[in-house]
Amino acid sequence: MGKERAVQLAYSEFQGAMLDEAKRRRKAAKIIAVLGHFLGRKPGEALDGMTVADIGCSAGFIADELASAGARHAIGVDIDVPGLRKASERFGDRVTFLCGDGTALPFPDGSLDALVFNHIYEHVVDPDAVIKEMHRVLSDDGVLYLGLGNRLGVMEPHYKLPFLSYLPPGLADRYVRLSGRADHYHERFRTRGGLRRMLRDFHIWDYSLPVLATPDRFAGGELFGGPAGRAAQATLARTPGAALRGLLPVVPTYLWVATKTPRAPLGDDLPQPPRPVRTP
Repeated sequence: MGKERAVQLAYSEFQGAMLDEAKRRRKAAKIIAVLGHFLGRKPGEALDGMTVADIGCSAGFIADELASAGARHAIGVDIDVPGLRKASERFGDRVTFLCGDGTALPFPDGSLDALVFNHIYEHVVDPDAVIKEMHRVLSDDGVLYLGLGNRLGVMEPHYKLPFLSYLPPGLADRYVRLSGRADHYHERFRTRGGLRRMLRDFHIWDYSLPVLATPDRFAGGELFGGPAGRAAQATLARTPGAALRGLLPVVPTYLWVATKTPRAPLGDDLPQPPRPVRTP
């Protein structure tokens, strides 16, 4: 077993952010709000009656919130055994937790109504294989939520080092070692174009700008704190869509909703509406 894969087996043990319950639950609220808008459902009913799986669930906070949002069956999948143990101890009465590899998901074809894959792809050895598996297990009318870090985002999100993700692996390793924050840089981000290619078998809608422009609508209040943050939000809401779309290649995170068959968002009109992402 390679070093990268071995390290990921206990990710929550060395990335404390995975155990930040308040932050993880805020992320879950955003995920649920985006899915609810896409599906045209009322707040509090976003996932009613659905079988939903969080792929890369770690300590289970997001999976627990999916259960609270009305999911008929909420499932968490990960290879992080310590994280799964914590999750099962706290939430196992209403969430099913499975130790499983994303490249061989333990579900029949087309059996899941919704999937969440939130800031996971950069950690796995073969993200293309994981995406292929999620396509297999998602139902024809199912939805896949994707939180995707961008290689061209200036500040690397895990180690808070500028331009770290821009570097080739050898230089990135040296950078994190010199910073004293890690011995090795395992993560592998892709650009917007690379992500589009990775998801070429899906139909995708981009919610990145809608969430940035109307964070309160999508439980994204943590994105803009204080007066300066509120001023930035107001500016985004007034900025013409064409100008904002010009910034998409360098935004730090993409929030996409993907489906296997062509579908359009059913939610209310927004100042910055979601837009389709063209895939190769």
